[in-house]
Amino acid sequence: MRNLRIGIDAMGGDFAPEAVVKGVVESLALLDATTKVVLFGDKEAIERCLQAEGYEGDRIEIVATSEVITMNDHPVKAFQTKADSSIRKGFEWLKAGKIDGIASAGSTGAMMAGAMFTVGTTEGVIRPAVSAAIANVKGGYTLLLDVGLNVDCKPEVLCQYGLMGSIYAKDLWGLSEPRVALLNIGEEESKGNAQAKAAYQLLAEDKRINFVGNIEGKDFYLGKADVVVCDGFMGNVLLKLSESLRFIAKARKIDDEFLDNLNYEIKGGTPALGVNDVVIVGHGASSVLALRNMVHQTELSIKSGYAEDIRRAFATEKTTAE
Repeated sequence: MRNLRIGIDAMGGDFAPEAVVKGVVESLALLDATTKVVLFGDKEAIERCLQAEGYEGDRIEIVATSEVITMNDHPVKAFQTKADSSIRKGFEWLKAGKIDGIASAGSTGAMMAGAMFTVGTTEGVIRPAVSAAIANVKGGYTLLLDVGLNVDCKPEVLCQYGLMGSIYAKDLWGLSEPRVALLNIGEEESKGNAQAKAAYQLLAEDKRINFVGNIEGKDFYLGKADVVVCDGFMGNVLLKLSESLRFIAKARKIDDEFLDNLNYEIKGGTPALGVNDVVIVGHGASSVLALRNMVHQTELSIKSGYAEDIRRAFATEKTTAE
């Protein structure tokens, strides 16, 4: 594989650009020695941050931009009108092949707008998803999708989530047959609303998916499945609940490995699945630790080839249908 180039929005997040730059500098120790990072943002501010970190290497490149898409901006409108924003410029470089993936702790909406308007949704995918790896009591992680992008999902969309999540778990986690479950209000096939019942049938019929049935909320953290699919409404509630458990434990001075692993900073970012390139979205309140790990997660995602494998799977699906 050729030397990788990771694009990072230096202006994204509550503590940008200082925390972003510091996180990038720290990430270099985790990345392959030949991997370079391209920072998009205010050149003078980034240079001051690099100087403050004492960085003098050649593995960080700066692309100057003059605009920032803030959390208060309308995501789609801002992406379209702020042509010299760090997110917009980053996606232009991604589309042109000048970088191999992009990550930001800034506006999730703007990142998804960029993904769909520039690199595009994978052909055959009805709706992309934002996923999250959440710790389980077995010491591993469960991939949950969607976690907020699509609050309402047709059964066909949930089935596609199962396939995309399965491919991600194979490529990133090395699982040969990831167990895929549907989040529901009961384990029985007959449980749930019309959406859940129809999704169950579609997941069970797709031979590319190792579908293990329904999973209830009480069992989510037990590691009974490697991938759990649901609509973005349910997924976001579960994701925020998971984050709150860790915060509560910390506030109560509870020392527990499982609860500690619920810390989103460990993974640093969540991948958008179903778009044609690697797009990683970080938490708006990302710390230096989270940003460091977000950069590393982006490299691992690029190297895994999951985006290409998802494209291949849906191209095969289209060919079979024809």
